[in-house]
Amino acid sequence: MTVVAPTLALERKLLAEYDLIISLDEVGRGALAGPVAVGASVMDAAGSRRRVPEGLRDSKLVTERRRPDVAARAAAWVQASGVGWATAAEIDEGGIMRALGLAASRAIDAVVALGASLDGALVILDGNHDYVSRVHPASLQVRSVIKGDRDCASVSAASVIAKVARDTHMAELHADHPAYQWDRNKGYASPEHRAAIRDTGLSPLHRASWAIADAPTLF
Repeated sequence: MTVVAPTLALERKLLAEYDLIISLDEVGRGALAGPVAVGASVMDAAGSRRRVPEGLRDSKLVTERRRPDVAARAAAWVQASGVGWATAAEIDEGGIMRALGLAASRAIDAVVALGASLDGALVILDGNHDYVSRVHPASLQVRSVIKGDRDCASVSAASVIAKVARDTHMAELHADHPAYQWDRNKGYASPEHRAAIRDTGLSPLHRASWAIADAPTLF
């Protein structure tokens, strides 16, 4: 399979119209447990002329061993970055799309707190659905870009930053819930994870509204 290296071609084109680009990508949408996370990276015209870090790809195309280094270099490369979160309880309460919107809104707030301005900014959202505009309290200009995490370097940066942050978080949660092996599966539906759910039941960090397994909850 040919791996496509992301470029800044779209970002440079858009930065002729906008002062700033805030690129978003989500991780953890399909997990059975833990939060969903959205990474945000900020790019301006000057930054778009800088060379894309070597090895930067959509997080799914970077090996787990290499991701922390790539994420660190991506964070140093962009003008600002942040991660927003929505909990399993928020996913159960409002559904996954609203939770993605909450996480994306919080990611935007994180980079605004670092100095990014929404005035004259365009939000690039990976995928084909704008899940943030209805949730964020301020008006946003949003463009959804299919395969943005593959093709747009700023979205790839957001992707790998969010992936490393969420994987680290799930590994930390493993200490209190070792049966589910979250240090290995990061909350996704591995055979071992499903077996532990059948044997132990659901933890408070599982997405209980999902049809995970015929198992009792622990709360």
